[in-house]
Amino acid sequence: MQPPISAARAGQPIIEMEAVDKWYGKFQVLGNINLTVAAGERIVVCGPSGSGKSTLIRCINRLETVQKGRIVVNGIDLTAGGRNVDSVRQEVGMVFQQFNLFPHMTILENCTLAPMQSRGLSREAAETIAMKYLQRVRIPEQAQKYPSQLSGGQQQRVAIARALCMTPKIMLFDEPTSALDPEMVKEVLDTMISLAEDGMTMLCVTHEMGFARSVADRVIFMADGRIVEQAPPDQFFSNPQHEATRNFLGQILSSQHAIP
Repeated sequence: MQPPISAARAGQPIIEMEAVDKWYGKFQVLGNINLTVAAGERIVVCGPSGSGKSTLIRCINRLETVQKGRIVVNGIDLTAGGRNVDSVRQEVGMVFQQFNLFPHMTILENCTLAPMQSRGLSREAAETIAMKYLQRVRIPEQAQKYPSQLSGGQQQRVAIARALCMTPKIMLFDEPTSALDPEMVKEVLDTMISLAEDGMTMLCVTHEMGFARSVADRVIFMADGRIVEQAPPDQFFSNPQHEATRNFLGQILSSQHAIP
């Protein structure tokens, strides 16, 4: 269960992006992004390759900097820089396409490193929290193994547990199942569904449209660095408003057979 939002933030968006622009050199990867996310909201971001969706969520914890606009996370202006960036990163967990586990550390050590270094927890306290979240993702028995001894699906569940050990208010997922074999996708999606049921604020970049339809409060479609369309899942899938959205859904759903 995520920590409670402070009383000062009650009723306010937990994420606000205002007129955000980002370039890589002369190429504009994000254009005029305006987005608000309520605490506890579950958002799926989808779109074709190169549409800017991964860049968008990476801006939320300043893994990417923006040239124009404003980003506020849990009341902290991320675009002000300095200590604000560190403060936001302690509140935002991120799970990547690649698991990014330290291969020379055990699973337990991977999970305790950040709480000990960033939050100053004792080893005993950090290990207690780590075991709690390894239990949460249903792999406590793997605690003393090394990443190479685990399957891809298990490693991604460790990556989720590691992020949760920092007790974040927001979880960002950047195509968390795209590097997995098909038989491992379900176990990771099941873990994410369980988090969603706990009320965790989630933004997930994914092509898993079945997950989007069953879990998301809102689906956002991006193309060419812009938010083209956003709507609740029922409306998004049954009555997309833009031709680009309809084309994307036609292609991806026919390949996945995820939605009848």
